[in-house]
Amino acid sequence: MRQFTAVVNPTAGGSSGTAALLVLARLLREAGAQLDTQYSRSLEHAREVARAAGEQGRIVLAVGGDGIVGCVGGALSGTDAVFGIVPAGRGNDFARALGLPTDAPALAELLLNGSPRAIDTIEVESAVHPGVAVLGSVYAGVDAVANRYANTSRLLRGAASYYAGGLRAVATWRPAAYHITVDGVPYERRGYTVVAANSGFYGFGRNVAPGARLDDGLLDVVVIKHAPKRLFFAMMNELKTGAHLARPEIEILRGKEIRIAADRAIPYGADGEVEATLPVTVRVRPGALNVLC
Repeated sequence: MRQFTAVVNPTAGGSSGTAALLVLARLLREAGAQLDTQYSRSLEHAREVARAAGEQGRIVLAVGGDGIVGCVGGALSGTDAVFGIVPAGRGNDFARALGLPTDAPALAELLLNGSPRAIDTIEVESAVHPGVAVLGSVYAGVDAVANRYANTSRLLRGAASYYAGGLRAVATWRPAAYHITVDGVPYERRGYTVVAANSGFYGFGRNVAPGARLDDGLLDVVVIKHAPKRLFFAMMNELKTGAHLARPEIEILRGKEIRIAADRAIPYGADGEVEATLPVTVRVRPGALNVLC
């Protein structure tokens, strides 16, 4: 029977996140599995716990939202450890991309009997993050600003915090001149953001890169070019369905190594947590993570 170590973000999802873990833990233990629960004190602590558990041959579960999922999954990238996800955050975008069940019985069944699948991860290289691995995407521009506002919101939760954060970010945004290099080929673009996507979803269910695949050895680079702000909001609504791809302001590039720079200090983010300022280089790590999905 499988042995699990759950690395928990104690602030994710509020009481609903804690309740989800309690129900899942009961189901796993009733089936005969062993479950050890560790509450993270910081992202670095979460990485340390995850690596230690993986080295012991335990299945490592990330319990929370995209921040803890990206942190724990990134820590296990390039190892033989098996990774599982218990979605209990606000966005849960990486769990969405994997098609994970949201009800506890189905998720318990998957964790107990599912087979690991090798997926790609992203290596992030910058002055602040030398060689950090993440899972979903790296985004540089107005979305990074919006995500920062959403994560620090005390009044709003869930989709409302992302929407309000987006309104606030766009209201003060000035178009940036991006310098993008994809597998050695340079591109100069002016606009709102550049997203290097391993997973199609970010920002609470927005399907920014519908063509992205987690196991194709490539990153989809989505460039949202300059447009009137009223049109930008229309495009944001279209991200839910993928209709934004038909707009001329959207450009898709693909490659294995992408460098993103800009004409000013543009913030970038990754998986909802990693934050710094451009330039940044990202590289795909093919098949680097074994995940139950």
